[in-house]
Amino acid sequence: MTFALMFPGQGSQAVGMGRELAAASAAARRVFEEVDEALGEPLSTLIWDGPEDRLTLTSNAQPALMAVSLATIRAMQERGFQLSAAAYVAGHSLGEYSALAAAGALSVRDAARLLRTRGDAMQAAVPPGEGAMAALIGLEADAVAALCAEAAGDGVCEIANDNGGGQLVISGTAPAVARAMALAGDRGAKRAIPLPVSAPFHSSLMQPAAERMAEALAGAEIRAPEVPLVANVLAQPVTAPDEIRRRLVEQVTGQVRWRETVEFLAVAGVDTLIEVGSGKVLAGLARRIDRNLKTHSLGTPADLDAAPWNG
Repeated sequence: MTFALMFPGQGSQAVGMGRELAAASAAARRVFEEVDEALGEPLSTLIWDGPEDRLTLTSNAQPALMAVSLATIRAMQERGFQLSAAAYVAGHSLGEYSALAAAGALSVRDAARLLRTRGDAMQAAVPPGEGAMAALIGLEADAVAALCAEAAGDGVCEIANDNGGGQLVISGTAPAVARAMALAGDRGAKRAIPLPVSAPFHSSLMQPAAERMAEALAGAEIRAPEVPLVANVLAQPVTAPDEIRRRLVEQVTGQVRWRETVEFLAVAGVDTLIEVGSGKVLAGLARRIDRNLKTHSLGTPADLDAAPWNG
């Protein structure tokens, strides 16, 4: 088995995530304590008890999902898992920070603080109601790019995520995204679904957030990861700390190239993808991208009991 670790992004959060891990594993429990200490507030209480509307706020959801992913990794290591056995790590949007922390490039405390800053900056970059995002189902990337170019007459409209399996997410100003959705049906899209998000993530409208993250990342200690990171904006591996820092800044406005990331991993010889943390979104996407890949989602003690390296 040649495997890579995947770390989920926003949308995978759920009230109660990680609670069983914290109860069963001292190492997992310590991650939640570290995150609480780093942020100066009991985020773990919000993660486990809600309310859901506060957990889903960008500034809370981002460090919360990282905390659950890192708690899962620590519980895995407590059971004998060796991170160096992984061929690569990759994370979807904010999950890139989780991947870097898991691989030893960032401390848990720094990852938590950076993600709180990132969430705040992304939320503040565009006034509420001015931006929008939508998922387009059933079109290829080049067709969506052409659609965005046409809709951009009404403002900004760009591809934010290429998630694979014919699912692409667009982002931009609300009128332009609405026009793209209206055009999508005529171009053969099966569905055009507005997303319940608070800002137009991964678009050029996020430039103020990118500038703020450049400042925050300049002061953060980033080490070479123990295993290579497949970066969102490249769909290629990076290991040099200065390049990692640069790609994290680019990621704020850049496209999450998830389909290409999974395709790269498959070509590189990876046959198994292990999703670490809350939910099973990435495992589902991977199966649609390449049906030959085996997938596992780990986020509870029961999941760890059934992990592929246990026999």
